[in-house]
Amino acid sequence: MRGVLPVALAALALLVGCGGDGDDESGGNGGGGGDACEQMDAPDRRQPDVLEPPTGTLEPGATYDLVFDTSCGTFTVRLNPRLAPEATASLVALAKEGFFEGTIFHRIVRDFVIQGGDPTATGTGGPGYTTVDAPPPSARYTKGVVAMAKALNEPAGAGGSQFFVVTAEDAGLDPEYAIVGEVSEGLEVVERIGLLGDEEQRPTRAVVINEVTVTES
Repeated sequence: MRGVLPVALAALALLVGCGGDGDDESGGNGGGGGDACEQMDAPDRRQPDVLEPPTGTLEPGATYDLVFDTSCGTFTVRLNPRLAPEATASLVALAKEGFFEGTIFHRIVRDFVIQGGDPTATGTGGPGYTTVDAPPPSARYTKGVVAMAKALNEPAGAGGSQFFVVTAEDAGLDPEYAIVGEVSEGLEVVERIGLLGDEEQRPTRAVVINEVTVTES
């Protein structure tokens, strides 16, 4: 996400794995759903992680959920290993290691997406490795869909740790982003977070991910 684009143009080059400088995250209530969020200071930025990618994929036939406990409430993402076997296995491994704890949603574009998963809070950080799960040509990014952010110079379906959740009815994005799942519970929390973006697509208050829990059934 290099630079600031109007939302009308954002679909062309928005979700590229970078964002604002994160300096405004603790101020104001942002209006809208901010009053339902816990007031928290933005956590300290971490140095970029350099981790080893996980080996293998998730167990076939099992159901995996990621439960996001945030300062604005809890939402659950039902993973889809069929669409993105490498990225879903990576997200589960990162969650189990506590990678997302104390990170924020560093980019919030009203009526478009919320984006998080960067330990540096700059929009440029990641786990130090890349997965690739090219999405099908029929992929659509509708409300509640969760996908991996990537840089413009990376191949379709590339991903690290940064993800986005669609808050638009249809984001109108090309099939460039690996779809890892969909919000199955707590969509109202995602929508609440989605109200806390300013005109520069930065959060008006810190929306902190306290913990991501993996459940398997």
